[in-house]
Amino acid sequence: MESPEIRYITHVKKASNLDIIEISNPGQPWSPVSKKDAINDIVSKTYRYLVNWGDFTTEIKVVVSNINHKYLRTDKDGSARNNLEELPNC
Repeated sequence: MESPEIRYITHVKKASNLDIIEISNPGQPWSPVSKKDAINDIVSKTYRYLVNWGDFTTEIKVVVSNINHKYLRTDKDGSARNNLEELPNC
């Protein structure tokens, strides 16, 4: 089985509640990607989405809340907050 293709994310689109609803890398032919499609890509292992923070890279993961809500997140600093929120808006 082949490894999933890697896509680097540089921007996000947030809903009013700060939920990430779209990820992107402007200028890439596959960008933007909806939250739903990104979740499907990650779960099916079709693509891996990574964020380069300069000194290191983190992988975007699918997290399921206690009410079965799926969302995208990455942890660059070990805190409980979602570091994807730090990326610029697309």
